[in-house]
Amino acid sequence: MGIFSPKKSVAFFSQEEKEHIVAAIQHAERVTSGEIRVYIENTCPNNNPVERAKELFAELHMYETHQRNGVLVYVAVKSRKLAIFGDEGIHVKVGQNFWENAVQKMISHFNAKHFAEGIATIVTQIGNALHTHFPFNRKTNTNELPDDIVFGD
Repeated sequence: MGIFSPKKSVAFFSQEEKEHIVAAIQHAERVTSGEIRVYIENTCPNNNPVERAKELFAELHMYETHQRNGVLVYVAVKSRKLAIFGDEGIHVKVGQNFWENAVQKMISHFNAKHFAEGIATIVTQIGNALHTHFPFNRKTNTNELPDDIVFGD
C-alpha cells in the first residue's frame, strides 16, 4: 500500500504512455505463465487500496489463472493510493517484502512525475519474478487474461 501525489485524472496517460505500459505487460508475459493486469481509477471507493485491489482482482477473474500467479497493479489517481496484489501462487514465492518494495519503487517514480514509467518498471520487475518462479512453457502457456489497461471511474 502506498500514497503518492499526482493531481491528474485517470486520463493523465497519453496514448504513447498507455502503449508503453501495455508493451511492458506483453513483454513480461512472453517469458512467464503469470498474468499481469493494471487497473487505474480516480478514487479508491473504500479508502483502502489493498482491499480495493483484492476486490478488483476478483472482479477481473484473476483468481482463475491455472497456477494462481496473477498480479494486479492498482492505482487510484485522485485518492493518491496504490497497491500491488498477487495471487497465492506468486505470493508464496516472493513474499510480502517483494510487494512492499515494489510499491515503494512506484511511489518514487510517481513522486518524480514518472507515472507511466513507474508502472512499466514495476510490471517489468513483477514479470522478472514471475519468470523466475513460473517460466514460460511453449506447450502449455496461453494468455489467460487481456493485456490492456483497465480504467475505472
